[in-house]
Amino acid sequence: MASQDELTAGVKALAREAGFARVGIAAAGAVADGPAFQEWLAGGLHGSMGYLARNVAKRLRPDRLVPGARSVICLAVGYAPRPGETPAEGAPVARYALGRDYHKVLKRRCRGLMDRIRQIAPGFEGRAFVDSAPVLERSIARAAGVGWIGRNRCLTVPGLGSYVFLCEIVCALPLRPDTPLPSACDDCGACVRACPTGALTETGLDARRCISYLTVEHDGPIDRALWPLVGRRLVGCDACQEACPHNAAVPAGDAEFRRAEAPLGGAGAVDILGWTEADWDRATRGSAARRASFEKLLRNAVLAAGNSPAAPGPRAALRDLLRRREDPGEAIAWAIDRLATR
Repeated sequence: MASQDELTAGVKALAREAGFARVGIAAAGAVADGPAFQEWLAGGLHGSMGYLARNVAKRLRPDRLVPGARSVICLAVGYAPRPGETPAEGAPVARYALGRDYHKVLKRRCRGLMDRIRQIAPGFEGRAFVDSAPVLERSIARAAGVGWIGRNRCLTVPGLGSYVFLCEIVCALPLRPDTPLPSACDDCGACVRACPTGALTETGLDARRCISYLTVEHDGPIDRALWPLVGRRLVGCDACQEACPHNAAVPAGDAEFRRAEAPLGGAGAVDILGWTEADWDRATRGSAARRASFEKLLRNAVLAAGNSPAAPGPRAALRDLLRRREDPGEAIAWAIDRLATR
């Protein structure tokens, strides 16, 4: 039978063969960042993401999520674009949604990796998670030595930056845990200054002001005070990552996540305002942009229209579209007024 070190080395080699750019091992016990996470929840900084406050005991201990688990195989894949493909500042769609839906791609890779592990560890069983269960993935990845958590609360991986997708395989294999990396966050404060809404502070993240949260996770209307700050963003926001010096010269990410087609089928606010749900379904199929539901995307498009710097002719077209909406509301009136007076 292979020793612990041999088994660990074998699993890591198979992970790289399966297409993962980084792999690290963490123990499946208590997550070190658990108390800080609970304090964040107690402060209500998670906004309307009620799912984060459910199954907290499992979130803080992977061995409760998967009974009998001893190890967590932490995996990372980069998604940075090639030079020249970098979206403009304040781009409507965040980088993570420019390529194929990472949930499906990485779940398939995890299943393939698990099949490979069974070849060196007969009887191997585990569960793979891709942003789909109560897992503190960044904290566990930090414990596994995959990267460190920066002031923008993103995991930054040496050589890849923070443009990374994470996934985990929680299993009973007695693998040797890796040593956490020391933080290389330079305390430059660039991400804090770059955040359009002030969601980032010196001490953490207030999700209730985060554009990524507001455009994708948040149900219902967005706080009026934030409308002009959302800009033309429709799905997510990369402002804090764009400002981070650790992302300045990262290589192109995994080919499956590079931009293959225009996100949302190339649609902008003017197109989306005239969409039906069937149009949304066609444009988001197979894309992580689908995380923004039809209703949310329409809501976001109204704000994007109000923040449009378009010339007089396009502004008039946007006003006409907004006036024809069957769901007139305060945000639509605000957008029409902004377009009329700009």
